[in-house]
Amino acid sequence: MSKFIDRVVLHVRAGKGGHGCASVHREKFKPLGGPDGGNGGNGGDVILEVDANVHTLLDFHFHPHAKAGNGKPGEGSNRDGKQGGELMLSVPDGTVVLDKAGNVLVDLVGPGNRFIVARGGRGGLGNAALASKARKAPGFALLGEEGEELELVLELKSVADVGLVGFPSAGKSSLVSVLSAAKPKIADYPFTTLVPNLGVVASGDTTFTVADVPGLIPGASAGRGLGLDFLRHLERCAVLAHVVDCATLEPGRDPVSDVDALEAELAAYKPALSADDDLGDLAGRPRVVILNKTDVPDGAELAEMVHDEFSARGWPVFEISAVSRAGLRPLTFALADLVREYREAHPKAAPKRTVIRPIAVDESGFSVYADPEEPGGFIVRGTRPERWVRQTQFDNDEAVGYLADRLARLGVEAELVKQGAEPGAPVTIGPVSFEWEPQISAGIERVPTGRGTDIRLEQNERIGAAERKHASRVRRGLVGDKPSGEADLPPADDVDADDDRD
Repeated sequence: MSKFIDRVVLHVRAGKGGHGCASVHREKFKPLGGPDGGNGGNGGDVILEVDANVHTLLDFHFHPHAKAGNGKPGEGSNRDGKQGGELMLSVPDGTVVLDKAGNVLVDLVGPGNRFIVARGGRGGLGNAALASKARKAPGFALLGEEGEELELVLELKSVADVGLVGFPSAGKSSLVSVLSAAKPKIADYPFTTLVPNLGVVASGDTTFTVADVPGLIPGASAGRGLGLDFLRHLERCAVLAHVVDCATLEPGRDPVSDVDALEAELAAYKPALSADDDLGDLAGRPRVVILNKTDVPDGAELAEMVHDEFSARGWPVFEISAVSRAGLRPLTFALADLVREYREAHPKAAPKRTVIRPIAVDESGFSVYADPEEPGGFIVRGTRPERWVRQTQFDNDEAVGYLADRLARLGVEAELVKQGAEPGAPVTIGPVSFEWEPQISAGIERVPTGRGTDIRLEQNERIGAAERKHASRVRRGLVGDKPSGEADLPPADDVDADDDRD
């Protein structure tokens, strides 16, 4: 028998994007072939999809780690890398996805409903896609992005129309077995049922589901017994039915006190998704009282005694016997009527439309603010700047110059000047911190140099820390005018003479 699991912690990681390729076409008798590096493939997504044939989260209990495929890097001859394979994970109907902090990300209800929990990283562009009039043969390519990685909590909340609540051994499982084709485990000792049991009941033109929720005792809403683990399965039920044991031999128990004790637990439990399901708290759901085990003489007498008291509360009361099946027909029709009324009052929501919101014309897409931990420093936040930094090869000067041009066109340079950034001010964008050098003339027309180089990065005239330290020592007479390790150069005339030699 498979184990029922209704709450798991799942670690998901989307695929990495493949790196772009920096390649130049080389063919005999065809000089200046131009760049032909292909783009990297995108990483695969991790997707959750509701499957009607899945009823438990057991697979995730034994396999809590899920990873999608990585994108392949681009290649020469304009060959793009292969896309990473997406990972489709099947979950049961009624699965709620929460993040590590407990915030609800999505409520998956209905077969075929799907949600992308982790998006794959973008593949980097190859140098063929980066070529332009100013940069005809780029000597670099963009790196692929890392895929999203996060920890999720999956909770299963049974999708049932009628929820059966009651003390252990009240006959809930027996009632489910005679109302439907479900065959739960039935025995004559408390806590026989350790997992929720669902059954499908047909009454005329109405078909509805019934859930047997085990383990409800006084204190269940505070974690006593099994109630806290399974009260969540009542959150989606439109009708709650109290199953009362009228033939119990336990001292100090009677039908009225049993119902009152469980009503207090239902009122104390607050559904997490009450606003989403539009059902309200459990205390406000329609009620039905089912007086069970009336085939026993003492049970029939007790049921007759408490019948009027429950009726005075405005609740429909039914006297039945799950063993002899007496009174089941009126109960089935009454439950079907209540479910039908609920469905008419709460029609199924229309499928959500895809809403496309264009970016405003004056939307910069980034923000710059002072770094609270670094005096005189600044932090740049924004989707595009942070993505561009992650895609940059910082060991390639031409790639760094390309990044500076992109940031300048976006307006980051102008905003730093506007906020009073000084040359050499530490600027942090995403995971990278660097000293801001406005002297590299980002955004101006680039002077072509060798592949993988950018002459603007060599035109930094700002005095560095080592030079300032050396100048201070010169002023104090500790060293000569030449920086340590600097070799004597020949006179300019000698250099020119050597250059004029044949």
